[in-house]
Amino acid sequence: MMIVPVDLSEANEFIRQHHRHHKPVVGHKFSIGLSDGIAIRGVAIIGRPVSRHLDNGWTLEVIRCCTDGIKNGCSKLYAAAWRATRALGYVKLITYILKEENGVSLVAAGWKCVGEAGGGNWNVPSRPRIDTELQQSKMRWEAASREK
Repeated sequence: MMIVPVDLSEANEFIRQHHRHHKPVVGHKFSIGLSDGIAIRGVAIIGRPVSRHLDNGWTLEVIRCCTDGIKNGCSKLYAAAWRATRALGYVKLITYILKEENGVSLVAAGWKCVGEAGGGNWNVPSRPRIDTELQQSKMRWEAASREK
């Protein structure tokens, strides 16, 4: 297995075909794929943090991580995403998983769970929206080298 660059359209098509509960994304900083030499077996899409409170210029977020079930695929993608993030000069990489997910891939990649985050309805009177994503609480995980 090897990490390869993939463009956003290719990563989104993989997400469309394989992700259990998320849809493709609109933008990103970069995307990576996990290849077996014949086909892409997983992708990670990395972008600015969705939360504006965490968008400090030094942090990126794994917005999507998905495989076709290849063993250790997510761990390899999370670890590679963190290496690439550091190489670009960022000091923290975050992601969110559902509370019922165990995070074993993140633990294997050296990430730490920093607690519960988010969830709920984003529709407020000052900014009406139709919620399309899952609304339950999630767990925030991070890989960090130092604080800025």
